Amino acid sequence: MHILSNARIYDLEQPRYFGAPIYPSHAPGYFYTLHRHHERGMGETRTSASGFLYTTEHAGTHIDALCHQAEDLRLYGGREVNASMQTPFGFTELGVETIAPLITRGVLLDIARQRGVERIGAGNPIKRAELEAAAQNQGVAIGEGDVVLLRTGNGALWQDPTLYLQAGGVSADASSWLASKGVSAVGADNVAWDEVGVVDADLKVTLPGHVILLVRNGIYIIENLLLEELAGDHCYEFTFICLPLKLRGATGSPVRPVAIASEGYIGVK
Repeated sequence: MHILSNARIYDLEQPRYFGAPIYPSHAPGYFYTLHRHHERGMGETRTSASGFLYTTEHAGTHIDALCHQAEDLRLYGGREVNASMQTPFGFTELGVETIAPLITRGVLLDIARQRGVERIGAGNPIKRAELEAAAQNQGVAIGEGDVVLLRTGNGALWQDPTLYLQAGGVSADASSWLASKGVSAVGADNVAWDEVGVVDADLKVTLPGHVILLVRNGIYIIENLLLEELAGDHCYEFTFICLPLKLRGATGSPVRPVAIASEGYIGVK
C-alpha cells in the first residue's frame, strides 16, 4: 500500500441487485439467492452460508467482448460467424477471456458538465464536437491506448431503473472520432453506450457505436459505470484498471473498474 499512499482510488462499479437497470435484450439480469444458511443443529458451532449467482454477462457494470457484436455476420478482423465459432457453449474466438487486464491511462470527459446539465436524457446524442470541446475545456488530450470514459450524469440514477434507462447516448460520429484516436476501450454511465432505439442514418443500424468500436476497430466498451465521485473531484486523468473475468467463450464480463489518481492528476475545483 505504500506506493498508493499519495493516491486516491475511485470505485467505478455500480452495486448489483435484483431489479437493477438492464438493457431489454439482456433481461432478466441479475439474481442472487442463498441456498445454505447459518442455522442450529449442524453438529458443530461453526456454520456456513453460501448462495447461487445467476446473471447475464451484460448486467450491471460490465465489459463487452469482441464476439458480442457482428456486422454482416462477421466479427472483428473479418472473422465469419459460423457453427464452429459460435457454439451452444460460447465462442471459440474473441471471447471475453481473451481480453488482457486493462491497466492504462484513463481520461474522463464530463459531457453533462460541458452541457451545463445534471444529466443527459434521450433524444440529443453526444456529438464529436462535444467530446473535443470537453477535452479542451478540461485540459486533457486523448492518446493512443487510453481508456476514455464519458459522463452523462445518469450514474446517479442507478437506483431508479425507469429513469436510468431513459439516458442519452453517444452518436456514431463521436464513436468514430474516439476510434480514430486509437483508444483501447471506452465507457459510459449509461446502459448501452449508444443512444438506444435510434437507427443511424449512415450505417442503417441501431447501436452504431458497437459496430464502429467493437467490430470495425476492436475497441472494448464498458457500460453502466459509476462516474459521479470522479467527476465531482474534477479528476479527468488517472490510472485506469479493469480486470475482466476469464469466462471462456462469453460475450462479456462483469467488472469492477477503478481509477487511481495521484495528487498530480486531481484537478482544481
